[in-house]
Amino acid sequence: MEPSWPAEMPMLRRLPWWLLAACLLALLAWVGTQRWLGPRVAAYRVQQRALLQDVVATGRVITPSRVNVASEITGTVVQRLVERGDRVRPGQLLLRLRNDQADAQLAQARAALQQLLQQTRPQALAALRSADSALTLARAQARRAREQAPSGALSQQALEQAEQAEQAAVEQQRAARAAWQAARPGGSLQRQLEAAQGAASAVSRRADIRAGVAGEVLTRNVEVGDTVTPGQVLFTLARAGDTEVSLPVDEQNLQYLALGQPARCITDAYPARQFAARLVFIAPSVDTSSGTIELRLRVDHPPSWLRQDMTTSCDVTTASRAHALVVPDDALRAQQGDRAQVLLLRGGRAVEQAVRLGLRGLVASQVVRGLRAGDVVLADPSVRAGQRVRAKLQPLPASGASSAAP
Repeated sequence: MEPSWPAEMPMLRRLPWWLLAACLLALLAWVGTQRWLGPRVAAYRVQQRALLQDVVATGRVITPSRVNVASEITGTVVQRLVERGDRVRPGQLLLRLRNDQADAQLAQARAALQQLLQQTRPQALAALRSADSALTLARAQARRAREQAPSGALSQQALEQAEQAEQAAVEQQRAARAAWQAARPGGSLQRQLEAAQGAASAVSRRADIRAGVAGEVLTRNVEVGDTVTPGQVLFTLARAGDTEVSLPVDEQNLQYLALGQPARCITDAYPARQFAARLVFIAPSVDTSSGTIELRLRVDHPPSWLRQDMTTSCDVTTASRAHALVVPDDALRAQQGDRAQVLLLRGGRAVEQAVRLGLRGLVASQVVRGLRAGDVVLADPSVRAGQRVRAKLQPLPASGASSAAP
């Protein structure tokens, strides 16, 4: 009885049975060969290339210091002259307060000094001159009385009266001279009034809130019409100077870090823009609560779009090799310190090979012993030593030349 063929396979019904049997045998042979050769798995060809070792961390843009501007007196804001983001110079007027009491005290001190110059001093000088004249006259009269008294031309009572008049003129002249010494130019009264005017002027000047340093206005906490009190922070200024990035990194990275190392940074706000920095400070102690140590990176040429407190990711280059034998990290197994295992493809089988590492990173590491350029290493974690496999070569990661220290 002949076999029943499907109606849609007319060509197969016309083929001779021996040809069909040959095709089936060929198919079975191909399947067997594929199974014997093993599966295709991800693999890399070890190559020499440039390699950078980086410490990668995220921090924030900072300034060398921040300055809080506060009021020393109580007053009402009558004028505000700066906004956030404005750059100010030392002594620049930021805010003006109304302080009627201080203004009144200053006006009173000025009036008192003016009265000294225009009235008290001329009067004191005139009084001194009058006292000098009176003393001269009293002395002359007392001298005549003493000359006439012995001859009886003048009574004893008249002599006594003349001498008393002379003594009174002396006292009056002393008082007038003392008053003049106080009122004269440079005298104690002038110094006192000038000091009072200076104190009143200083209090009045406190109504003008000025910048003590050059910098940028980060915050303002007051509006026209507000009443401020002593010590209240009105503005926060970022002191002018070098822009820096504060970067907390794991203390395990400390062995790789050194002052002067270059860095590449990007911000969350502008991920496509990069700027350069360099390591200028390593904190002398570790934060025990987080196990991190603070780094400071200085930005010598900050871009115009860089802002205070921006979140910034930085790669600090801690070492580099111009020609390193590089293997991707996903091909490394049983890694302990600078030692690891890889699976090499040799004779169609996975062969375990011990290697020693140099520069290491997140995506690629340098192999200093155990591999040669051109070796093929397997990256499939399911492959076991001795297993037959075939390599499906992958390109080395594009970021393999930029890695992070563990």
